[in-house]
Amino acid sequence: MVVNAKLAICILNCYPRTSRENFDRSDVGHPHDLYADFLRRYTPQATVDVLFIADPDTSLPTGANLRSYDGYIWTGSDLTIYHDDPRVTRQIALAKAIYEAGVPCYGSCWGIQMAAVAAGGEVRKNPKGREWGIARDIRRTEAGRRSLLLAGKPDRYDGFIMHLDEVTRLPEGATLLATNEHTHVQALEVRHGNGVFWATQYHPEYNLYEMARLIAARAAPLVREGFFRTEEDVRAYAAKMRALHQNPDSAELRQELGVGDDILDPAIREQELRNWIDHLVLPGCNT
Repeated sequence: MVVNAKLAICILNCYPRTSRENFDRSDVGHPHDLYADFLRRYTPQATVDVLFIADPDTSLPTGANLRSYDGYIWTGSDLTIYHDDPRVTRQIALAKAIYEAGVPCYGSCWGIQMAAVAAGGEVRKNPKGREWGIARDIRRTEAGRRSLLLAGKPDRYDGFIMHLDEVTRLPEGATLLATNEHTHVQALEVRHGNGVFWATQYHPEYNLYEMARLIAARAAPLVREGFFRTEEDVRAYAAKMRALHQNPDSAELRQELGVGDDILDPAIREQELRNWIDHLVLPGCNT
């Protein structure tokens, strides 16, 4: 199934220029490309723009221009949202303006933190440390079982993830939709001002190949933080993820990596993104 409405979607890449350049040097996929790939497949008639909103020289939409889009998608970022950094504060100001404009947002990782902070919530460093690779045993809350964001998801599932910070205080108007043992806030709906922001700490836009690239690039911190003995061990693990991506029917690799259909099958993994288009973006578009 595809959506043939002529939507206008803006993907907000939240990484600073130096980090994007490092992605290129490290053979890491850019997150806006992952979202754009989903949109090409599911909304082939959509117009998709990308804004690099951490860059001070990028002009941000304001006023009536904010409503020229049917929806905004927020990518991850390696910035820290609770530090007084102009690359961050300009993003928070934009999120507040989009809330007031009433245009629906979706975000993963940094996106869930932005959804909370721009509406008055709080984010801090997770005392349990980094959650990386695959977030295990994410559970829908009672509200999550009723939510349209998580409609069609299993009650328990895994998701791709890579983060150090977490939402520690929900803003007024927020509803917790999913949780796990490592990170209390794994999925969230925030109703603030005139807008609705659906967000996940995990990444429905990733697949095994793209996560393998990211893990290989983060080899040094993963070793430093005690997850692997050597960087070669990290690269070997990433190679197995790539191999399973190429051969998703491998029972041996599935068992070794602890990966099921919720990770491998885009019909399950990308359900949140389809739900956002179907239930938030399409009802408000003019097409």
